Amino acid sequence: MTNTPGTSSGSPGTSSRKDRIDPRDPPADYLSFWRERHLCTLTTLRPDGTPHVVPVGVTYDPEAGVARVLARKTSRKVAHVLAAAGVDGPGARVAVCQFAGRHWATLEGHAEIRTDPAEIDAAEQRYEERYERRPSPNPDRVLIEITVTRALGKPPR
Repeated sequence: MTNTPGTSSGSPGTSSRKDRIDPRDPPADYLSFWRERHLCTLTTLRPDGTPHVVPVGVTYDPEAGVARVLARKTSRKVAHVLAAAGVDGPGARVAVCQFAGRHWATLEGHAEIRTDPAEIDAAEQRYEERYERRPSPNPDRVLIEITVTRALGKPPR
């Protein structure tokens, strides 16, 4: 069976056209789902190519085409992003995902580590808006900034 882009043959790495979302102009229901308080996962790739999946908080800024994850600079997820930076294009390939029942949303893209205090502070503010609590102060905090290249999902309608 031939698999054309945007169609699904049931093979890994494919999605149906109806699951694809324009990451720069998501529909209102998709954006609303990303504004709700949900625990998410971040998938990074280990140096051997196997996935490393961890729970995280994520904020999504479709106007900027960016998703953000706060992390400790010594975490494995940060080490994976740093190790893969520049290896496969601009930044490490990653995905963030959230779900609630049968509804889900995934953002894929290229991640880079940001250490600028102003960028971290702005990300903490976004986190507080979404999760209704400010992260505890952490001098070892960095920002994983994901330039979103693909959005998929089935949000509540």
